[in-house]
Amino acid sequence: MPCQKNNSLCTAIFLLLLLPAITSYAQPKQFLLALSKRDRTLAIVDAATWKVLGKVPVGDDPHEVAAATDGKTAYVSIYGGGSLHTINVIDLEKQTRLEDIDTKPLQGPHGLVFAHHKLWFTVEGSKAVGSYDPVTNTIDWVMGTGQDRTHMLYVTNNGKKVYTSNVSSGTVSLLENNSMQRTDRPPPPGSPPPPPGAGGNRSNWQQTIVPASRGAEGFDVSPDSTELWAAASENGHIYIIDLAAKKTVADLDAKVNGANRLKFTPDGKMVFISSLASGKLTVYDAKTRQQRKQIDIGHGAAGIEMRPDNTFALVACTPDNYIAVIDLKTLTIVGKIDVGGQPDGLAWVMQQ
Repeated sequence: MPCQKNNSLCTAIFLLLLLPAITSYAQPKQFLLALSKRDRTLAIVDAATWKVLGKVPVGDDPHEVAAATDGKTAYVSIYGGGSLHTINVIDLEKQTRLEDIDTKPLQGPHGLVFAHHKLWFTVEGSKAVGSYDPVTNTIDWVMGTGQDRTHMLYVTNNGKKVYTSNVSSGTVSLLENNSMQRTDRPPPPGSPPPPPGAGGNRSNWQQTIVPASRGAEGFDVSPDSTELWAAASENGHIYIIDLAAKKTVADLDAKVNGANRLKFTPDGKMVFISSLASGKLTVYDAKTRQQRKQIDIGHGAAGIEMRPDNTFALVACTPDNYIAVIDLKTLTIVGKIDVGGQPDGLAWVMQQ
């Protein structure tokens, strides 16, 4: 047989036959998740073709969506203007809705982030942020901000820092967990043993409130974690916060009235700002802090998501009932995706 006479040839043929399987296994499936407010559905969109693979019904007034790290589960906040208390749970593999998370007595879940094995969320009606542990099926942490309309959210991968915008107060809350060494004295001789978890470090969450302007809502953190950019809808300004100094270091009059969402490109070079009051999507250069371009996108826009490979931006054009696909090299619209009426919240999924 040829392989018996030529081991190198046999090995090469084997690897060529195996290569497609290895490639398919190594590359995760990627999807865009998109909410339709009018249809009350979550659309699952193929990242290669931009075709809708399926839709899952969700509750009334869905606003934001986040996916678990493994890409198998999605979470949808049912907002109700700050009055409701439900987060939908979606099985992305079976494309079915699972048992809801009831946040009551916390009202008005909105911003969602999955980080450090937990789902983090804002509760606007309760002026707070919290975290949900899917393993124990419990809300295991809540912290009040004392600010009005605690709305959007960012959480670091280690779960130690939480940032949130407070729309009506016109502020940004920087929450940080500085663990402290317990100073409890040892129990007297003959005392019962301490309860589980006693001793060691304890959580010590601290809040720094940074003023911006009323209407500060959409924000994002630069990929190098040094700056937070927040856009205010009422005056159209962008506020740049130095996260090490915990203070505003720049106030840009971007004139983006009605600003809704703000997002860095994955390489950190550009910042996109959407507006529900304008048909233009504003693009800023992150280094020079100057406007780079305005893209005619329709009659307004809300949610923004970036493809992780820095090729496309996806922008939910809510009044126009489509998602615009924008080429990050040319800064032009190269496609439109129909996911249902009034698209808004977007999320990217990488599924192993």
